Amino acid sequence: MDKIQILWVDDEIDHLKPHIMFLEEKGYAVDTINNGDEALEMIEEKRYDLVFLDENMPGLSGLETLRRIKTHQNSLPVVMVTKSEEESIMEDAIGSQISDYLIKPVNPRQVLLTIKKNLDSKRLVSEKTTSNYQQEFRQIGMDLAMVNDHEGWVSLYKRLVYWELELDKLEDEGLNEILQSQKKEANSQFFKYIEKHYESWFNGREEGPVMSHTLFKEWVNPHLNEEEKVMLLVIDNLRQDQWKVIQPLIEEHYTTDREDNFFSILPTATQYARNAIFSGLMPSEIQKRFRDKWIGDNEDEGKNLYEKDFMADQLKRLGRGDMKFTYTKITNHQNGKKLVDNLSNILGNPFNVVVYNFVDMLSHAKTDSEMIKELADNDKAYRSLTRSWFQNSPLMEMVRILRQKGVKLILTTDHGTISVTDPTKLVGDRNVNTNLRYKVGRNMSYQHKDVYEVKDPERIFLPKANINSAFVFAKEDLFFAYPNNFNHYVKYYRNTYQHGGVSLEEMIVPLAVLNPRA
Repeated sequence: MDKIQILWVDDEIDHLKPHIMFLEEKGYAVDTINNGDEALEMIEEKRYDLVFLDENMPGLSGLETLRRIKTHQNSLPVVMVTKSEEESIMEDAIGSQISDYLIKPVNPRQVLLTIKKNLDSKRLVSEKTTSNYQQEFRQIGMDLAMVNDHEGWVSLYKRLVYWELELDKLEDEGLNEILQSQKKEANSQFFKYIEKHYESWFNGREEGPVMSHTLFKEWVNPHLNEEEKVMLLVIDNLRQDQWKVIQPLIEEHYTTDREDNFFSILPTATQYARNAIFSGLMPSEIQKRFRDKWIGDNEDEGKNLYEKDFMADQLKRLGRGDMKFTYTKITNHQNGKKLVDNLSNILGNPFNVVVYNFVDMLSHAKTDSEMIKELADNDKAYRSLTRSWFQNSPLMEMVRILRQKGVKLILTTDHGTISVTDPTKLVGDRNVNTNLRYKVGRNMSYQHKDVYEVKDPERIFLPKANINSAFVFAKEDLFFAYPNNFNHYVKYYRNTYQHGGVSLEEMIVPLAVLNPRA
């Protein structure tokens, strides 16, 4: 292996011979020079891995040398070495993209630590992450056999997401495959848990988690008052892992006051889950209370056209009928820009609701667009695409403005999504709905082992179109496929993002209460 090449620039370089010898004994190759002009020439002629640069030199100063180095080789790590502890000098150096700085007199161990931090940190972090995950893998495996309540499933899922994001930083496909295998097993056990307990959450036999229809009352309503402006931001189809990759961007402007997870109702689909959030009711209750505003699966009318009405009704039931609020749905980039331009007008109200549909459109685009299929080939790429979109979207600009206006932000979603891999055959008549993760209809034939079957939808507060209507929800990462033209259908939909069924990714979704930074 080639030695790491270091250039040390200091007008008193002779005084640093013990440091140079120490580094050479550790296997580093060190060149020395006593002025900035010659240092720049050496950097032009030879490839260096790291530069130690004295800040206070006669002739070309350390800061000017740094600027010229960065002009020609921006990625070359430079460590500033200075006698001064003046804040302005440090800020100037940091602003010029130094990798680190040391205050004289330095000792050899400090120098060695700086080298390892800048040049060897990736390997060290990789080794430590690998070691930690190997230990956690065994612990998660044991916990998976023991988890028996909804709090336990939230905790376990968040740990799996944490390790997904940690392993994203490594180039170790083997470890990622192990984690994906563990996630698959977790989803298998989670399905059995939901199949056994879901109905109990509605009939009083078991205390359930906060869910779509109780979310607003339990976690949003307590923050509403006339003295503080609040915005509820619902990003459609946002998974826990996607929230974690955009959270650092938001936290440049907001502090996270509360971070929690709730359970999306079944089906984990916008028509059901989001209407439940805004109405504070389960779907069958919405149908009874708003007979002309609940749209069935096979009706052509839009399924989420009355969310503002549902929100107004829920506020009234909560004793906030006089509270003024706005409701805005964003379905494209132009609408997002218009919202940003109009923020000052709507913020005259104490409460505002924004539904942002981009992530949902992104998941659907993976089905229809070859380019998106390539860009979001796996969950890691999907997360990266989400982060890149958010960072450059009108929504990010809106977050900045809301922070400046001192608006509290409550961010959540309606449901998540899962990349489906394997088909399960289902036969039904032409009135069966088209969703790939749940089906509702009569006389359906399917693989019973692959579904959570609900023959009496009213037991879980779902509308019953007729006396024989039933719901079936696909488990894990399965998707429904019809026997007719089966191979073509499977090829088209495999590895696309779908929602509506039973999985950790679809059901356990995030909520964050965010306060603007001062």
